[in-house]
Amino acid sequence: MRNKFSLILLAFVLSLALVVAGCGGGAGDKKPAAESKAPVKIGFFAPVTGPAAADGDSVTKAAKLAVEKINKTGGINGRQVELVAYDDNLKPQEAVSIAQKLTTKDGVVAAVSGSYSHTTRAAAPIFENAKIPMIAAYALHPDITKGGDYVFRQSFVGTAQGKAGAFVAINMLKAKTVAILNVDNDFGTTLADSFAQYFESKGGKVVSRDKFTMVEKEFNPVLTKIKQLKPDLIYMPTYSGTGAQIARQAKELNLGIQMLGTEGIDSTMEFLKVSGDSANGIIITTNLNRDSKLKATQDFIKDYTAMAKHAPDMVAASTYDCFMVLAEAMRKNGPEPEKIKDGIYKIKDFEAATGIIKGYNKLGEVTKNVQVQVVKNGAFTYYGEITDAVIITPPDK
Repeated sequence: MRNKFSLILLAFVLSLALVVAGCGGGAGDKKPAAESKAPVKIGFFAPVTGPAAADGDSVTKAAKLAVEKINKTGGINGRQVELVAYDDNLKPQEAVSIAQKLTTKDGVVAAVSGSYSHTTRAAAPIFENAKIPMIAAYALHPDITKGGDYVFRQSFVGTAQGKAGAFVAINMLKAKTVAILNVDNDFGTTLADSFAQYFESKGGKVVSRDKFTMVEKEFNPVLTKIKQLKPDLIYMPTYSGTGAQIARQAKELNLGIQMLGTEGIDSTMEFLKVSGDSANGIIITTNLNRDSKLKATQDFIKDYTAMAKHAPDMVAASTYDCFMVLAEAMRKNGPEPEKIKDGIYKIKDFEAATGIIKGYNKLGEVTKNVQVQVVKNGAFTYYGEITDAVIITPPDK
């Protein structure tokens, strides 16, 4: 009887073991196999329509190219990336609504802003409160990253780029007097303020400062005034449309004053195409060196040009890099929001389309060299590169 009972007990134990094994997995498995292969969703918003549609088109192409590249190279440890994209129409209220959808209904693990400062600034707190990492591709207002540790920036914060512009004016162009002509919004004001502060701290003189709207088309009166003041340089933080009009009207007036712009006019399709040979000689601070020998830069330029049928601009390169940074963080640290955030802070000396990313500080601000380009024969080409740590190191508070 004792032997019979032992046989029954043994049979029961073996049956129970088979049932447990059939229910799926070893002790380390926390998710069903099907779920572990689910797509990794990354949110994205950009001004596809509205007054900044040219930039919206450029960054949307770059986002799609980046996702395609990530998926072709193995995805995120075998999981494909899915892009969840929206048009913010360059309106803060739209950006807020999109951020709420992405963080509640769409199930994204991270997001990229391909939009301007005012829209990105409105959306950033939504991502921070949801504890979902967001990287601003090129929006430069300082407040964007100040709300917490889940918001990052891929291009230079405005205070750093404005200082870099003044560094170019003083050290490369030997300017002692400057007239400032800036678009009247977060972008233009931040750059103009930081430029003026650094320029004057080094003994330079700002002889005039004028502002204009994003849709302004007539610049002859202000350019005529500037011509009479005879500054060494005109600093113009603005966008491609207004920048092209300034370049064309300056040539018509035979202004004869060196112009220094910013990444806002780093546009092949809008600025260079519209301004034509009027742009020749204009120098800009930007985030993309077309003549870089880095493989990541040249691969991006080649792939983007093949897809879009035209050369990329700074906003496209910055957007593309956001996705590459997210992929790097997820592959090494994991695809969960907190792990992605921690992974971004760990990135050091990462080769990207916009140069070597030295790292991100505690505010989420990127550190990398500032590129200086000049327009020659209708194309942006290398003029210089700013490596001075005093200039390129972003503030950490």
